[in-house]
Amino acid sequence: MERNVRFVEGLFEQFGTVEYLAPEEISAERVQKADALFIRTRNRCDAALLDGSQCRFIGTATIGTDHIDLPYCASRGITAVNAPGCNAPAVAQYVMASILAIANRPIEQYTIGIIGVGHVGAIVERWARRMGMEVLVNDPPRQAAEGGDNWSTLDEIAERADIITVHTPLDATTRHLLDDAYISTFRRSPIVINAARGPIADTDALIRGIDSGKIHHLVIDCWENEPDISRELLRRATIATPHIAGYSLEGKIRAARMVLDEFSRTFSLPHIEMPQSAPAGAALKVSPAAIMRSYHPEDDTARLKAAPETFETLRNTYALRHEV
Repeated sequence: MERNVRFVEGLFEQFGTVEYLAPEEISAERVQKADALFIRTRNRCDAALLDGSQCRFIGTATIGTDHIDLPYCASRGITAVNAPGCNAPAVAQYVMASILAIANRPIEQYTIGIIGVGHVGAIVERWARRMGMEVLVNDPPRQAAEGGDNWSTLDEIAERADIITVHTPLDATTRHLLDDAYISTFRRSPIVINAARGPIADTDALIRGIDSGKIHHLVIDCWENEPDISRELLRRATIATPHIAGYSLEGKIRAARMVLDEFSRTFSLPHIEMPQSAPAGAALKVSPAAIMRSYHPEDDTARLKAAPETFETLRNTYALRHEV
């Protein structure tokens, strides 16, 4: 059990022996006799960690699975589960709060381009429309499945958007989606936001984009090479945070609940009660004023810029905020 997985301490002892470890302590030797492993994103779960172990279950209390070798787990009969959408309301809160912190004109005068309209992007879309923003959405898998003519191409977003925010999974098609070639097509010197995965954006391309004026402001929560983040990118980012966009109290409770339920199903155990509960999803309607009251990204930015070497400490000791 990674000790930074929240709201699960004390819930598993009724079923067996539990070890609470720091991410760097989770090794092939420690996992050897484990039946189940609970992690976040800092541990790569693959053959190097799991070969020869008796592990049957991996639960990551995060939305992503790019740190888990899913084909390997399937070949070994290891059930690997995540918590899709658990922190989507918090990430949407972060995105909108960052936009409002930077905006220098009424919010309804902005056009926002949303690349990836899944759990997070759909909330950002809904809130942005309710606030009167013009919204451009790009999601090829959804477009193929749903059809319709309300979709925008990446080129259209580059040409028309004042704000570009990316909410795609990380895979071969999205790695370095924000690269020199794409940034060079920006026409309105947009605010660019990465609160998805670090490698979705090419760090050097972002730096060149700011320096050339192709990008007006950067909002960066997810970084390449975390926790050893680029000091040059940090210096240029208007809002810079230590991968905490999704760190809400409610999101962590949802993540724990989802992983606990899958653990119970896998091992045919009774339902595990949690003392905490959270709303199922995001607020249907929010106002700019409510968002600005709920979260101040400038505070987290100041802490990271003052001591970037404490990235991991800031992340692991983050005081969970409430969602809007």
